[in-house]
Amino acid sequence: MSWKINHEFAVRSALLLFLISFFVISCGQEKGKYPEKATLNELAPNFTLTDIQGQKWQLSDLRGKLVFINFWATWCPPCQEELPSMETLYRGMDKGRFQMLTILSNDNPDLAHMLAGRIGLTFPILIDPESKGAARYGITGVPETFIIDSQGILREKIIGPRNWNSPAAWQLLGKYLP
Repeated sequence: MSWKINHEFAVRSALLLFLISFFVISCGQEKGKYPEKATLNELAPNFTLTDIQGQKWQLSDLRGKLVFINFWATWCPPCQEELPSMETLYRGMDKGRFQMLTILSNDNPDLAHMLAGRIGLTFPILIDPESKGAARYGITGVPETFIIDSQGILREKIIGPRNWNSPAAWQLLGKYLP
């Protein structure tokens, strides 16, 4: 008889432990926690990276703004082609509501610094030395652009180069401006 009671107690205890563990794990995935992988219409993965000027940038610090993130490389001709239109877009946007960040992917920061100076780029160029940001955003090549709304939700993933100073680009971004 005592074995049966102890066995039932053990089974119930194990079940209770399983339910508590499940609850704790589920609660750890509350809304607002940054995911490890980028998924459209979900919270964008957070990152902290340093730009070529030495300034640290953390995505979560930009809440309240529309954030434009572009992964690129100096050795990529399509990337170089879209940079001037990105600069025009950057200069034309209200900095209180918009932030452009570019992330150098698999490249030398010194080359990016020289290119930025040569063509007059003023937007931040972040360095991702171990490609952790690129991995979290699942980039398959460069250029790739991500649009994150003012609430931190990833709204658009654009593969390939674009003319960012076109009516279509301004209209796309206008949908998400706070």
